[in-house]
Amino acid sequence: MSLKKSFTKDGNCKVTFTVSAEAAQGAKSINLAGDFNCWSSTDTPMEKKSDGSFSVSMTLPVDKEFQFRYLFDGCRWENDWKADKYIPAPFSNADNSVVVTSK
Repeated sequence: MSLKKSFTKDGNCKVTFTVSAEAAQGAKSINLAGDFNCWSSTDTPMEKKSDGSFSVSMTLPVDKEFQFRYLFDGCRWENDWKADKYIPAPFSNADNSVVVTSK
């Protein structure tokens, strides 16, 4: 899993969220859910690549923090192994991954 960030000329941060084939563990689908999409489990599907990895890019405002998690096959939540940090989730005994969009 990884987060790749680049900063756009219009002052935003393009973040590419990637789940490696190893981390996907044979998942048929993965969706990205977080603060940026009202924690929708269906609004941000990740594209499955030929090597079995998944990825999706989003443009987010700079100098913000966004909590997120991955939903594997509609039933299993996972954090990003290389998130910028982790914050306890308010509704469970798990943590949420965090992406920080600062330069």
